[in-house]
Amino acid sequence: MIAQASPWHAHAFQRTAAQLAEPLAVPARMEWTTRPGQGPGADVLGPDLHGKRLLELGCGPGHNAAHLATRHDVHVTGVDLVGLQVRRARSHYGRLNNLTFVAGHALHYLHASDEQFDAVYSVFGAVGLVAPELLLAAIAQRLTPGRVLAFSVPHPQRGGRSPSGDDRPRRDHVTLPDRTWLPITRWEFSSSRWEKHLDHAGFRLTSAQEFHDSRMGHWPTTLLIRARKL
Repeated sequence: MIAQASPWHAHAFQRTAAQLAEPLAVPARMEWTTRPGQGPGADVLGPDLHGKRLLELGCGPGHNAAHLATRHDVHVTGVDLVGLQVRRARSHYGRLNNLTFVAGHALHYLHASDEQFDAVYSVFGAVGLVAPELLLAAIAQRLTPGRVLAFSVPHPQRGGRSPSGDDRPRRDHVTLPDRTWLPITRWEFSSSRWEKHLDHAGFRLTSAQEFHDSRMGHWPTTLLIRARKL
């Protein structure tokens, strides 16, 4: 019921109606930003991923998970709130080995699982959309010490905004394929505030990178955070 009531269900419903859910070629690289081909790839998750177990929180149609599973020989579990997205991901890449797609809330999955992962990542996914004090602590429980958490979020200064001055979420919107907007709430932190939350959850911030997309003005559009579990 939560997923069907969410703006993300409406987004996936319109996307599914507009595009065929068919097998796709595996993407040649992993994307973290709003502009394909920009920035780092899978190396953010570690220098040698072979045989590792990865978790993606907010896998969408599965493009990054498919790349990692195929090009880096890892097992990826992709979790998404919206069942339609999981259905799309399975239609696109269900034929591939080392891939598991699960429908469910990120927090619920993390609390219910007893699996340990070698890396956890989110690309405009659950991180930033779920209360950080809850989500980061739950991720820490599922991540092997010394391993990486990496996530990209909309940059808090995109379009001339300012980062949140406190720990409360702020109102934002999601743009549907038909160009209409639906309201959402999002935690929009500076890298220093993300570092504070990461420290509290048992992580050490190792890098914070910002990226621009010339199609969207001169403000930065993506913030990419990398941290290591202590």
